[in-house]
Amino acid sequence: MVAFSLHSIVPVRAEAREGAEQNTQMLFGETCQILEQQPRWTRVRLDGDGQEGWVDAKMLTPMTDAEYQTHTEALKTFAAVAFPMAFGVSENNSQTIPLTAGTRLPNYQNGRFEVLGVGFRIDPNMVITEPLPLNQDSLLKAVRFFLNVPYLWGGKNALGMDCSGFTQVIMSLFGKQLLRNASEQVTQGEPVAELKDAQAGDLAFFDHEDGKISHVGIVIDPERVIHCSGRVKVETLDPEGIFSPEQNARTHHLVSLRRV
Repeated sequence: MVAFSLHSIVPVRAEAREGAEQNTQMLFGETCQILEQQPRWTRVRLDGDGQEGWVDAKMLTPMTDAEYQTHTEALKTFAAVAFPMAFGVSENNSQTIPLTAGTRLPNYQNGRFEVLGVGFRIDPNMVITEPLPLNQDSLLKAVRFFLNVPYLWGGKNALGMDCSGFTQVIMSLFGKQLLRNASEQVTQGEPVAELKDAQAGDLAFFDHEDGKISHVGIVIDPERVIHCSGRVKVETLDPEGIFSPEQNARTHHLVSLRRV
């Protein structure tokens, strides 16, 4: 069985209860496989990055196999919200729905997208219809709107992100599909041997925690990194790691660099 989200953001939790840890989030239009069902909760596997967890059943919309195929085919043509927040307006009832950055828009054309026969209008200035070129200029233009977004464990939207949620959303604007967690993202792409060789858009991984990478950011240049730690911010990068001027201390130790 398959389902998708018609809500802006849906929490995906570690356990089938309201107070359980939020592992990640589903964005509007994201699809999932249903693994297990309880009266109130549904365990799912997200199609985009394979994350599993529990979702409040009423926040999912079941799909037939035919609907699922139609929806996933429509998403193969790239169109995504590029700014932290935009609004879709339903052509059925004129109700609005907030759409956060990285939300994919099926059947998009000229300020309109369609989800299983329901049309929505959106400001075309908020949408990119092809991946951005991955260079320093376009990276800086994309991330400037996300500065100061607060840290939220399991978050990947403009009102709260964790470090790997931030990298996943931002890199999706450049056509790069990342896995969800820093410890998974470090397995993607090719290694960059030294910081002096790093380019804008490379991923920088920091700190080991129980043998796993615990933090990730995006290289702007060999001396700067943008990452979400407390909030999204730009800080100094050197071969040892991140130095925070605010704290006047080294906060993260560089482990590896990857180019995806």
